[in-house]
Parts: sequence; C-alpha cells; structure tokens
Amino acid sequence: MSYPILRLVAQRILLGIVLLFAVSVLIFAGTQILPGDVAQAILGQSATPEALANLREQLGLNDPAWLRYVHWLWGILHGDFGTAQSSGLDIATSISTRLKNTLFLAACAAIVAVPLAIILGLIAVRYRNGFVDKLISGLALASTSFPEFFIGYVLIFVFAVHWQIFPSISTVDDSTPFLERLQAVVLPATALTLVVLAHMMRMTRAAILNVMQSAYIETAELKGLKPFDIIRKHAFPNAIAPVVNVVMLNLAYLIVGVVVVEVIFVYPGMGQYLVDHVAKRDVPVVQAVGLIFAAVYITLNIVADIAAIVANPRLRHPK
Repeated sequence: MSYPILRLVAQRILLGIVLLFAVSVLIFAGTQILPGDVAQAILGQSATPEALANLREQLGLNDPAWLRYVHWLWGILHGDFGTAQSSGLDIATSISTRLKNTLFLAACAAIVAVPLAIILGLIAVRYRNGFVDKLISGLALASTSFPEFFIGYVLIFVFAVHWQIFPSISTVDDSTPFLERLQAVVLPATALTLVVLAHMMRMTRAAILNVMQSAYIETAELKGLKPFDIIRKHAFPNAIAPVVNVVMLNLAYLIVGVVVVEVIFVYPGMGQYLVDHVAKRDVPVVQAVGLIFAAVYITLNIVADIAAIVANPRLRHPK
C-alpha cells in the first residue's frame, strides 16, 4: 500500500476519533440541559428534600458538569457505562444483549437488501430508459417515499393480521432457537430492506451509468461484447468505490435507524431500549446508547471512506 493511501487512511481514522469525541461532548451536554430534575424524576413528586439531596449526592449531580463528563468518559473508555437509574442494572450488560439483537436484525436486512439492490441496479442499467428501467426506478422511488412506520404497519396488517403468516410482535431472547428468531424478524427486516433498498439501487445505477460514458466502454461495445457482459465485467468493477460507499452508509442506517421499526414490532433491540429509558428519563442509558449509535455510524463511514480510497486506481498506482 502506497504512502498517499496510508496518509489518507490515517487522516480519516484521526478525523473519526476527533468527531466521536465531539459527539460525546454534544450528547453529554444535551442530556444535562434537559429541563427538570433527574432526582425528582426517579423518586417522584412525594420525595422529601433530604431524599432528593442524598440521591443527587449519590449520582454526582452536585459536581461541576465538566467533572461529571470526565468521569463518564473515563468509565466508558474502561468499558463501564454506569448503572441504569430506573432499574439499577448494569448498562453494559443490558446493552450487550440488545446490541446483538439489533445487529442480527440489521444483518438479516443487509443480506437481502445489498445483493438485491446491486442486481436491480445492474438490470436497470442494462435496460436503461426502457420499460424495465422505469418500472424498477418507479417502484424504488415509491418504496423510499413511505416512512418506516407506515411500511411496518402495512406489513403487520397484511402478513400478521390478514394472512397470519408471521407474528406481529417480534419477541426474542437468548434462548430463542435460530429458526424461530429468523421467523420473528422477517417483518421488521422486510421493513428495513424496503427502506434502504431503493437508495442503494438508485446509487448503484447512477454510478454504473457514470462509468458507461468512458472510452473503454465504447471500445468494448465496438468489439461486439454482449451489453450485460460489458456492464458486469467492465463497468461495475470500476464503479465499485461509490457503490461500496453507499452500501456502508445504508448499513450504518440499518443499525442506527432501527428505532422506529423496533418500537413498532416491540423488538428487544437498542432502539426499543433507548425509547423505554427516554420515557423514564434515564440519562445514563440515553447517553450510552446515543454514544454507541454515534460510534457505529462514524466507524462505518470511515470504512466507506477507506474503501473508496483503496479502490481509487490513481492512488494505488501513483505516477
């Protein structure tokens, strides 16, 4: 790997670390300026002043904000996310199970969405400006126009209420067998797939069409190669960088943007965990989940940038 590539990769990684630090400051500051009293929310309106004062001291609420941030960040760097104020459970232990559930759901959606989006993009380019291209683009545009909650409720009505094929509530735990877990996530995974499929397909189509304007594509056409072979063997490999970029961005959305889908299907993932504790004003949980979502999103964006850098032939083979 050449020096320019290593330098650019190091810059992206350093930028990601700085950005994650800035996001942690924003998350902590945002939770601190929320109106109301955390101790009052935990103990209720009937709590005595002495009990409130003791709880504030126990939670460190009397310390300066910068000191609380340093303690919080130091604990996270050592794998300690603190304790949930509403339940007293260790946040890291609770998140580990929830995160596995969310990653499983996102993986099921990605396994279907990514290959399907690329295949549909290739077909749309092969029949560009024709009926098939317009049909695929139209259906993709229609699917991306509907919000997740609408798609989720339609799937529940059709497949859970009307046909009764899949469950409307995706309840799973560590003891759930793999096949039952797959059946439970079919509807939420389908909702996520429909949300991200259109964007990936349209970007794949646009990236390949951009490459199709190149001179070597015209040379391949003059040699009499089949249109689909030209797209598959010559255009697509040279359009892989923007395609990988958009795939990574949508994978980040699959993990970070599952909140609405998990709430609709009562799926025990990170999104449902966040919503439950927002309602309870459980600040440590909100901070921990927000930071994990930010870390996942930033990491996948860095991976997308690195893939685009490595795939750039002008950087791999500098003059």
